[in-house]
Amino acid sequence: MKSRRFAILVFCAAPLVLGAVQGCATNPARGGKTFTGGLSTAEEIRIGRDSHPRIVAQFGGEYGSPALRKYVDGIGRLLVRNIEREDLSYKFTILNSDIVNAFAMPGGYIYISRGLLALADNEAQLAAVLAHELGHITALHHAERHGQGMLANILLAGAGILAGVASPSAQRGVVAVGQGGLSAVLSSFSRENEFEADELGLRYMTRARYAPIAMSNFLRKLRNHSRLEARMRGQSPDKIDSFNYLATHPAPSERVDRATRRAAAARLRDPIVGQEVYLSKIDGIIYGGDPDQGIIQDRIFIHPLSGFRFEVPEGFRLHNSSKAVIGIGPAGAQFIFDQAGKPISGPVSRYLTRVWARSTRLTELQPITVNGLQGATGVARISGRHGPLDLRLVAIRFDARTIYRFLFITQPDLTRRMSLALRRFTYSFRPLSEQEARNVRVRKISVISVRGGETQNRLAARMNVPKYRIERFRTLNGLRPSDRLSPGRRIKLIQSRPIARRSQGS
Repeated sequence: MKSRRFAILVFCAAPLVLGAVQGCATNPARGGKTFTGGLSTAEEIRIGRDSHPRIVAQFGGEYGSPALRKYVDGIGRLLVRNIEREDLSYKFTILNSDIVNAFAMPGGYIYISRGLLALADNEAQLAAVLAHELGHITALHHAERHGQGMLANILLAGAGILAGVASPSAQRGVVAVGQGGLSAVLSSFSRENEFEADELGLRYMTRARYAPIAMSNFLRKLRNHSRLEARMRGQSPDKIDSFNYLATHPAPSERVDRATRRAAAARLRDPIVGQEVYLSKIDGIIYGGDPDQGIIQDRIFIHPLSGFRFEVPEGFRLHNSSKAVIGIGPAGAQFIFDQAGKPISGPVSRYLTRVWARSTRLTELQPITVNGLQGATGVARISGRHGPLDLRLVAIRFDARTIYRFLFITQPDLTRRMSLALRRFTYSFRPLSEQEARNVRVRKISVISVRGGETQNRLAARMNVPKYRIERFRTLNGLRPSDRLSPGRRIKLIQSRPIARRSQGS
């Protein structure tokens, strides 16, 4: 019976598959044919071009002085001269994000964050990252993923035809797979894609005469950074060794080991490392929050330029972006803080009911005063993916043109227990005085030379971070506990400086 159903599926889907197989392209990196679903170079370029402004906005805008941008672009251009794909005009962009991140988009668009620049030790490590992203593009991984998605839809269409003669439960199963599982699997690069991009990246950086070992060294740094981040979140560091397909740059131990073995086999005389020039370029770049977007100080979020602050309850982790502050708390409690897009005049309750929640039925609607600022609040219950959720909406008028918003999301059995804590959270929102705003300092990377007698612990004590000082110092500089620091060695510290008029890298 199973073989008969499979034969029906193949028969039904065959015309679609045969038509789609024509959508293959020669793979410039490894040869042979890659099924791309007919995605053309022109279409790749259009996708990348159209996505670029949204990506830049999503990650806080472009970052860095013209000199820093030109430096990164120059490394990218050197690598591009050594790749197989010449039908694209490549663009390298630094994003104003403290998240350690790098990714490529179709059409030759490559992005790195200032958080990644801070973590890298030298030019060769940065080149390894850019070369890896070029590997995704030259191996047609974006187009391949497009083709896989098309083929999956074709097979689902065939399965849908088959399900038409099958039981209702089978039909529901096909729908479930179509809506969930495949979209999750195809939403990011595969394990094999990541390994191939590493191999191609090693090929390109070696052709450009960069030290091959820099790739495995940076992957090791990336792994150590991920482990430290997990510890700081209260999670097991060993979890990062599971290959996470939703991570932009998963770095499990297997990936580090493979890169180390391949680097050892890539012999190169007098390779480029470029540590001194690299450290001079990143000296002074922002580490952590940009004052233009607000700064996280443990459980406090402070925006010195907009002039406000608030404090979250114990157990909440804060994540900041250019558009919103997101908090993740115990038992799935969450909040989103942002600025209203279209504030209106009159009572804040009018904004709450007619603009923000115009399609939601609010109860317990009432005006509030938060540290002299007029506001309003209301609650609603909605249906979530895993059951009902309670919402509390809070809107606060900051000035004649600005309304700020808190959206609290809790499970019903948690709502009452967290009521007091969230109420205190709401009333912690207040304007900053001019003196408070002037006293806020921004954390930046400082590159210094080690002096005689200085140890890791003594240098780490100069780091302006609240917790895990020695661990952050070692991760930032790629050090082991047993490493001794020789006088004159250049190392990175995280230190505070007054807020400049405009927050850009040097």
